[in-house]
Amino acid sequence: MEGALGVDIGKMGYAVMRYSQNEIVCVIDSAHGGKRVGETLTLERDYVQAKSHALPVVASVQEAISLGADTLILGIAPLGGLIPEAWYPALDEAASAGMVIVNGLHDLLGPRYGDKAWDVRLEPKGLSTGTGAAAKLPCQRVLMIGTDMAVGKMTAGLETQQAALAKGIPCEFVATGQIGIVITGSGVPLDAIRVDFASGAIEREMIAAHERLIHSRGGKSGIVIVEGQGALIHPGSSANLPLLRGSCPTHLILCHKAGAKGLRRYSDIATPPLRGYAKLYEDLAEACGTFPDRRRSRSR
Repeated sequence: MEGALGVDIGKMGYAVMRYSQNEIVCVIDSAHGGKRVGETLTLERDYVQAKSHALPVVASVQEAISLGADTLILGIAPLGGLIPEAWYPALDEAASAGMVIVNGLHDLLGPRYGDKAWDVRLEPKGLSTGTGAAAKLPCQRVLMIGTDMAVGKMTAGLETQQAALAKGIPCEFVATGQIGIVITGSGVPLDAIRVDFASGAIEREMIAAHERLIHSRGGKSGIVIVEGQGALIHPGSSANLPLLRGSCPTHLILCHKAGAKGLRRYSDIATPPLRGYAKLYEDLAEACGTFPDRRRSRSR
């Protein structure tokens, strides 16, 4: 997380600290070396679990190795998704020391480090176009949607899954971005998929998630939650149609940053009234043939 503690581009690192089942040894950020993670947190304090507040912050890869680290996760998600050029000497050092590098950014490290790198943003093999098959699944299909990028769609989805499981409701989570994939170990990196195969990729993950419910949850169908990406009003987002068509949602959960009046990076684009924005998503889903007629749904 070099240069990213206390900055929003560090959301990969923060999410891993909150949700990963793997032991985290430390965080690397030379600007805060010698501190504990909790000492660097501002708005993120409530997001990062208390147990992670005590994690040491170190200034170098060598310090991390000395604490027992064997895997290096690139803990940032910057605009454009590229690896900072200044990071490569540290990555070379980590690979030479035998560490595995988990890379959720668009620049691929496999050609440089071979099997020492897990490049998360790779298009899976064997994809095909979507067919609308998810609409025939008996499970409830919940798609997370939002009014902007980075407004908590993944977080709200994971928290909803945890709440469902705590109540004994079978529930699977389909990750569609690099952070969710690193946390859960499966999913599809939607922004690395060619557009013709994007809805088919989501459809395939939906079907696989439903099969996991059937085989591992005592034959019960349950709920599949699909991580959302982007927003309909965001000029840099093209993910919503593939997500709607691929998941064929029965339910939508809208995420919005309280108090936000417009897009964070494009302040000239205002957020529509939320009721109207929700209706826009419903109308689009219904037009795609993937969503129950909302008038019938509301009449019940």
